[in-house]
Amino acid sequence: MVKNHVIGLDFGTDSVRAVVVDAANGSTLATHVQGYKRWREGKYCDASQSMFRQHILDHLEGIESTITTVVKASGVDVKSIKGICIDTTGSSPVPVDEHGVSLCLKPEFEHNPNAMMVLWKDHTAIKEAEEINQLARRWGGIDYTRFEGGIYSSEWFWAKILHIIREDEAVKNAAFSWIEHCDLMTFILTGGKDLKSFKRSRCAAGHKAMWHESWNGLPDEKFLVQLDPSFRVLRKNLYEETYTSDQVAGNLSPEWAKKLGLTTDTTIAVGTFDAHAGAVGAEVEEYTLVRVMGTSTCDIIVSPEEKVNDTVKGICGQVNGSVIPGMIGLEAGQSAFGDMLAWFRDLVAWPIDNLSSVSVTDREKLNDEIITALSRQAEKLPISESSPLALDWINGRRTPDANQALKTAIVNLSLGTSAPAVFRALVEAICFGSKKIVDRFVEEGVEIKSVVGIGGVAKKSPFIMQTLADVLNMPIKVASSEQAPALGAAMYAATAAGLYGSVTEASKAMNNGFEKIYQPHAKNVLVYAKMYKTYCALGDYVERNINH
Repeated sequence: MVKNHVIGLDFGTDSVRAVVVDAANGSTLATHVQGYKRWREGKYCDASQSMFRQHILDHLEGIESTITTVVKASGVDVKSIKGICIDTTGSSPVPVDEHGVSLCLKPEFEHNPNAMMVLWKDHTAIKEAEEINQLARRWGGIDYTRFEGGIYSSEWFWAKILHIIREDEAVKNAAFSWIEHCDLMTFILTGGKDLKSFKRSRCAAGHKAMWHESWNGLPDEKFLVQLDPSFRVLRKNLYEETYTSDQVAGNLSPEWAKKLGLTTDTTIAVGTFDAHAGAVGAEVEEYTLVRVMGTSTCDIIVSPEEKVNDTVKGICGQVNGSVIPGMIGLEAGQSAFGDMLAWFRDLVAWPIDNLSSVSVTDREKLNDEIITALSRQAEKLPISESSPLALDWINGRRTPDANQALKTAIVNLSLGTSAPAVFRALVEAICFGSKKIVDRFVEEGVEIKSVVGIGGVAKKSPFIMQTLADVLNMPIKVASSEQAPALGAAMYAATAAGLYGSVTEASKAMNNGFEKIYQPHAKNVLVYAKMYKTYCALGDYVERNINH
């Protein structure tokens, strides 16, 4: 029996991973992860300014390294690899020339952060996002933020572009167009030359660029030029149609087929975002909330169109086909989840990292052990209303009600407060933030019957997952797949390649099931319900009186 295989290529914040998957049953034959070299070195970023940029070379090198490695490791016949689909973080737009070449690949821009990919967590465009929100409410026409929760975010497409072109005239003049990371990587693999005919991602356009079928595409030129006159030309150089990821974007180009050791018969699916692919990989179905838990979180729900009676306020959008074609995909999330704990690790590790008497090897070993040690001790502490309590806004608030200018706060500290106690407060904070999202969906009439966790945190931290189950007072299933977004991308690839008639069919055949269920502990649920009220009150006070 001839076997067919597909590849899922998943670009995360810190690394890219590729998987070779048996298209018949979803078993992973090989996986390889590659970190981004320049990103790891801290280049082109300034955390104090919330500026996070990535060089496209990190991604191109990652494609070649991961795919060639997994193809070789899997031992499959390259002719059996029928499809590839790419998922990425987002919104992570890139300025390109008329041929779709990233500006940072040109000598004159190779070290200019404004010519690079503006990573999802970059919050330099807070002012510009607020301009978009104000204009959407007062200009007298359609409110283009309507299907994006009613609040446009600095993490998204138009705000980021507006910030860059105001800050950098050279990039503004050189950029023929802008393209989301998932679309750019797909465009490159297909050997794309014509941006106008290229199939852009419905997921990226709908959730981040204010695209919607009810107004026939992107926001009207009359709206955009009030933000910047140059948007008249940019809009013409973008797109009107968008496509779901079960569609074919093209075939692997001869150049990339040679680099990767594959054939030009390999289908390339339309790109998508990592969280949405992860939901597919985790068997998302109606009434299921899939939480992609890593550096940040993305929360994904799907619903038949007729059951979403109105727009859901304060989320990251609702888009027909962004997850499963024919269903509405609803997205929410937190701007920091694992990142909040990593911040505290780096804070307490500062002496280790800055003492010349500690070797580099010892520093790396100790840093790796800090989170484990803190988790172990924090888990032993009693749950108490008098314990330290924190907000999860270390990188602003994504949802509900985006406000990236917000900062975190910690209360109930004393001379007796230990590092594990603060760590526990941070874990509880990210779980309380998760509950705010669940509560908003429920308040807006979106029913949630089950919760599924995927991503590094879900797989590696029983302490966090149990705390989350207790705070939500809901069971949480953890997907078995180590690489759920990449697996979901592989399902899209299998559908685009014609191996399945629909994404739902592919998901049912290729899913990996669940490895564990965390049940809420009744005694903890009661205490956390009281602490959650204090968390909400603290958040209200800080937002009204401290953050401006």
